[in-house]
Amino acid sequence: MTSAEAAGFDVIAHRGASAYAPEHSWPAYELAMEMGVDFLEPDLQMTADGELVAFHDPTLDRTASPPGGGRGERARGAVRELTLEELRRLEVGRWFNERHPERARPGYEGLTVVTFEELLERWGDRVGWYPEMKNPELTPGMEEALATLLERHGFTGAGEERGRVLVQCFSRAALERFREFAPALPRVQLLGPEAVSDRAVEGVLAEVAEYAQGVGPHHRLVDARFLEAAHIRGLLVHPWTVDDPAEMDRLIGLGVDGLFTNAPDRLLEKLGRRP
Repeated sequence: MTSAEAAGFDVIAHRGASAYAPEHSWPAYELAMEMGVDFLEPDLQMTADGELVAFHDPTLDRTASPPGGGRGERARGAVRELTLEELRRLEVGRWFNERHPERARPGYEGLTVVTFEELLERWGDRVGWYPEMKNPELTPGMEEALATLLERHGFTGAGEERGRVLVQCFSRAALERFREFAPALPRVQLLGPEAVSDRAVEGVLAEVAEYAQGVGPHHRLVDARFLEAAHIRGLLVHPWTVDDPAEMDRLIGLGVDGLFTNAPDRLLEKLGRRP
């Protein structure tokens, strides 16, 4: 890869630099920014009072703990059933220290959820944004809420040049609804590892190209045939989620347009880019 190609290759921090800090936390995002990534990728859940928070799972069980809880104790319930104020009472960093003692930090204890608006307020157009709408079928109005938030921060209409935004989702219906509210913002269709058979590659990608500008496939889906079929149709190809150096090499060699990774420093090193 030439230096020009490396400069145009998108390094996407999956949930922040989440190999090294609790996913979707301030430390994870701050570390990704220090590394020099091109995009921050927040998964978005909508709260009971309509706020968009950076949180991957639909439920609290894996990463949220009650205040003052003991080791291994977790909160329970669905994110969408709580207001932002109620979510703020929970702690979302302790689980990381328990699961990754070699990377544990005292400062990870006591972290609270981050809203997408707080992220935009902090870094604005200093970085690209790659929000994923999670569970849109369970939280009606998410598409409009996201479009409204991006517009408020100058990322739609006349202000699009302020920064880069790619909106992703596994749901075609949600991406098409989002297009109604922000038609100029590019959309990326996510594809799981079983989404495309060998015989269906061209058909699936032709369909995606009708309503999206990119495709985010599980990395195991991507081979030379997949990449050629996507690029012929003008689709960006951003595979997820790649931390293994050998798999990074394979995909870079194929010619993908960027990668989602929990360990942006590994990918940046391969590209010859330094913070």
